[in-house]
Amino acid sequence: MLARSAAPFIVPSVFAMRKTLITAVALGAGLAVVGAPAATAAPRPGTLVAATALDRLDAAGVTAVLADGGADTSQVRTGVRTYRLTYRTVGVQGEPTTATGLVIVPQRHSRVVPTVVHTHGTLARKDYAPSTELDSLAGIASLYYAAAGNFVVAPDYLGLGQGPGTHPYGHLPTEVSASLDMLRAAGEFARDQHLTVDRRVAVTGFSQGGRVAMGLAKQVQAGADRFWRLRGVAPVSGPYDLRGAEIPAAFDGRLDGYSANYYLSYVAIAWNRITPLYATASEVFKAPYDAFVPGLFDGTKDVEDIVPQLPATPEELFTEEWIDRLRHPSGALRGLIDGGDTTCDWHPHVPVLMMAASGDRDVTIANSRHCVNQLRAAGLGVHLTDFGAQVDHFGSAKAALPRTLAWLRTI
Repeated sequence: MLARSAAPFIVPSVFAMRKTLITAVALGAGLAVVGAPAATAAPRPGTLVAATALDRLDAAGVTAVLADGGADTSQVRTGVRTYRLTYRTVGVQGEPTTATGLVIVPQRHSRVVPTVVHTHGTLARKDYAPSTELDSLAGIASLYYAAAGNFVVAPDYLGLGQGPGTHPYGHLPTEVSASLDMLRAAGEFARDQHLTVDRRVAVTGFSQGGRVAMGLAKQVQAGADRFWRLRGVAPVSGPYDLRGAEIPAAFDGRLDGYSANYYLSYVAIAWNRITPLYATASEVFKAPYDAFVPGLFDGTKDVEDIVPQLPATPEELFTEEWIDRLRHPSGALRGLIDGGDTTCDWHPHVPVLMMAASGDRDVTIANSRHCVNQLRAAGLGVHLTDFGAQVDHFGSAKAALPRTLAWLRTI
C-alpha cells in the first residue's frame, strides 16, 4: 500500500519504496495547456476540466525510466506522451469537487488503442501521485503498460496530485468514484484528441489500488458508465479484507510493525476527517505520539519522513482502547471498515488475474486468499498467483508487470 521510499534509517519493507530519481531523462521540461474548461459543459462527474501536456518520451527515454526504477524493459515498443487531466468528481459527502490523474498515450499504436486503468498504492504526500511524479512506482507501472501500446489511465484519487484538500485514505466509495470519473474524463480527452480507444477497459492496480481496481471493475461491469465496458481485472496485493485479514495481521506479527503503524495511523486520521470517530488524538495514540502523529499526514510528508517517527509495534503507538475498537469495530468505524470490504462480493463476467506474494509483510496474502474464496463462492473459477515467500510487497508490484502484460495479450 505504500509508495516506494528509502532512507539511512532502514525498515525492511517500508523503505523499499523511495521514489526513483531519473538520471537519464529529464521529465517535465515544460507544461502546455492542450485543453481548457468548457464554458458550456454541465458540472457533472467525469467532465473534463483541463488537459495539460507534461512530457514526450521516446522509446529510449521510457526504457531509461523503467530501468532506473528496476522494472522490466523488454516490452518497450514505443515512446509516449503524458498528460495531466483535471476533472469533476464528488467528495466524501457527495459535494462537487475536482481531482487529477495521469493519461499516457503511446506514440505508436494500433488503430484502436487498448485501454488500461492502473490504480496506485498508498501515498501520503500529495505531489507523489501519478500525474505529478512520473518516476514513482505508480508512474513506472503506467509507463510500462503505455510503452507496450496501451492507452493508460491512472487516477491520483481525491486530495492527491493537484486535487484540493486532503486524501480520504481508505474510503473506498470515493476511491472508486474518483477512478470512474477519471476514466470518463479520459474518454472525453481521447475524443478531443481524435484517438480511437477500446471501450473495453482492463483494470489493474497495486496494494490500495488492488482493492480500488476490484471496486472499479465491479462498477464498470454493473454499467456505471454508458461508454466503458469491462475487459478484465488484474489486482495485485490488495487489502480486500480489512476486518478479517489485514487488521488481525497487524497485531499478530504477520505484518512489519512499522508498516502496520503507518497504515493504521493514516486510516485513523483520514477517517476521522470523514466522520467523527474520536474527539482527541490521545484517544488513539499514546503519548508522546498523540502530540505529533496527526500532523505527519498533512499531505506534505512522504513515508520516509513519517515512519522514522513511529515506534516498532502497534502496541507502542496505539492506546489499548483504540486497538480494541479496531479488533471489534462497531458503529461508524465498523461502517467504514465493512464498507471497504465489499470488492470481492460479485461475479465477474470477464477474466480475473489475482496476484500476491506470501512474503508480503505490508498487505498479508490472506487478503487475496479471502478474495479468491469469495469469488469462487460466487461461481467464478479463479486461482491466486503467489509470487512466493521471497517476494515482498513491492517486489510483487514489479513481478506483476510482465505477468499482467502477458495476460492482457490473451484476453
